[in-house]
Amino acid sequence: MSNYKKLIIAVDLSEDSAAVAESAKGLVAGTGAELHLIHVIEPLSFAYGGDIPMDFSGIQDEIHQQAAQQLGRFGEQYGIAPERQHIVLGRPEVEIHSKAEEIGADLIVVGSHGRYGLALLMGSTANGVLHGATCDVLAVRVGSKKKS
Repeated sequence: MSNYKKLIIAVDLSEDSAAVAESAKGLVAGTGAELHLIHVIEPLSFAYGGDIPMDFSGIQDEIHQQAAQQLGRFGEQYGIAPERQHIVLGRPEVEIHSKAEEIGADLIVVGSHGRYGLALLMGSTANGVLHGATCDVLAVRVGSKKKS
């Protein structure tokens, strides 16, 4: 039986998110653990740099609204109450750590594509979450290269 009481499940809202949520729910099934979801939206200025003289606010608002709808449906599917669904803007590893500390999570569950070589050197969200977390982290293998 799991000793975890409060989990935060980090999802990117891709098809891989279901595997992450299923693993988290399976780990604490029947324990009454509190589940939270977090989805982090990276600001468009991170991708395009701050030097482009363009206002991204309208596009960013639309991305946020669509993500909120998707996260709401996802949370409902897994029985996670709306007040435990969090959408934040920023760098994923920073915001996931911050929210985990804020809610007192004792486990962060995140998907990992198992990258290696150059892809790993360039960074992955799971790797970033693992390093610097103040609680346990469960990296769930996802993606097409998942081994059975």
